Amino acid sequence: MERSKIPTLAPERWAHEATASYDDCPCLPLLPVTPHHRVRSVLTHRFALLPRLLAASSFLLLLATLGCHRNRFPEVPVGYREFAYISNGKSNTVTVLDLVYLRQDRTLQVGTQPSALAVNPVRNEVYVVNTLSGSVSVINADSNRVVATIPVHRLPRAIAVDATGNRAYVANSGSNTVSILDLDRRREIGVAGTGEQPGFLRISPDGRTLVVTNGLSSSVSVFDIAPAEPQNPTAHPAPPLHLRAAFPNCPGATDAVILPDSSKAFIACSDGHQVMAIGLAAAPGSWDAKQNPSLTADRMLTLLDVGTTPIHLAMKPDGGEVFVSNFDSDSVSEIETPMNEVGTTFPIGSKPAYGIVSRDNSTLWVSNFAADSISIYSIDDGRLVGSVHTGAAPEVLAFSADEHLLLATDAHSGDVAVIRTQGNQGPTLFTILPAGGSPNDIVVKAIKQR
Repeated sequence: MERSKIPTLAPERWAHEATASYDDCPCLPLLPVTPHHRVRSVLTHRFALLPRLLAASSFLLLLATLGCHRNRFPEVPVGYREFAYISNGKSNTVTVLDLVYLRQDRTLQVGTQPSALAVNPVRNEVYVVNTLSGSVSVINADSNRVVATIPVHRLPRAIAVDATGNRAYVANSGSNTVSILDLDRRREIGVAGTGEQPGFLRISPDGRTLVVTNGLSSSVSVFDIAPAEPQNPTAHPAPPLHLRAAFPNCPGATDAVILPDSSKAFIACSDGHQVMAIGLAAAPGSWDAKQNPSLTADRMLTLLDVGTTPIHLAMKPDGGEVFVSNFDSDSVSEIETPMNEVGTTFPIGSKPAYGIVSRDNSTLWVSNFAADSISIYSIDDGRLVGSVHTGAAPEVLAFSADEHLLLATDAHSGDVAVIRTQGNQGPTLFTILPAGGSPNDIVVKAIKQR
């Protein structure tokens, strides 16, 4: 390894790296790992540790000339910053983790019972849904400070931000509405009625459609999204949302995904043990609409039988398959989206709660809530290839920007398992970082440099 390739690391990350990378470079000396909660004791003994650090540093330089390759993590540009944000439902806080140095950055006080998060794809902001406060907190990701609070309605449960970064939509389960937020002015600009207890929403990739799942009324609401227009005080703008269609017969409607081409939505009907497939209306004047005018209307396609209590849908980035986590049958069902068919259902760990697919479409990771583990499934080979231990009750999963790390919120132990996805020994638990009480959501934000 060239000397210029040796990454510059803070002492805490350096100690983790030197120890944990032993499997990649077995000639490396082992250093004592410094757990985050013992940093104070390390500082008090810093002079005792310094000679060992200097000796190991010299050894690393020697290894560079000998060609020992350390490939644990990719290099990042100087000044690069990346953070994970975790909402803690019982602590009324958001934990911020530094993913460059793999340590807790800070804890932010937000509203009561934060339950959902979203990142802005354009600006350096993160949004926190505070269910019992009826509000959304705005975090400036440059400074990692709460800079605004936007009132919404009763019992908000979910939030989605559009691709422009200018609007957000919040599902208010206690008022059966969706709030439309202007993120530039940080205020609500409209409200649309939904079914009973909307709990999740998803914006189509083309930005034309909002799909809302209504748990209590067992239905799905489909809205037209009006394009944002320049400010004109004399104009009478169209409502930001217009109800386009509603579909009943989806008991316990929960999660939803929309295909990359915006042609279909799949919705988990958790109490009916099915997944609903909906054809979304093609844009007027589009090639599809010209070829088949009937495609300009939303339409029910089918109800697919899956396992017991499907609660989460994980879609391959290419949209070819959707994987259903069946919580009460300890299985995952694989839906082939072109044919709207269930291809197979395979056993997984106990109480699968959440799935995520790698960017290359090759690997499915599933959190097993009752097994304190994550199962790894090779999509290409059609089989389980491993598992990784976590904290207690892993639930929501998120990749780091480069997918070298997988993060899992551990609901019962109040922490986050950090899993290394690549290495000579395969995926391994790298460390566990503290969060707050009942962590329930996680998002990752790579900070855009100004």
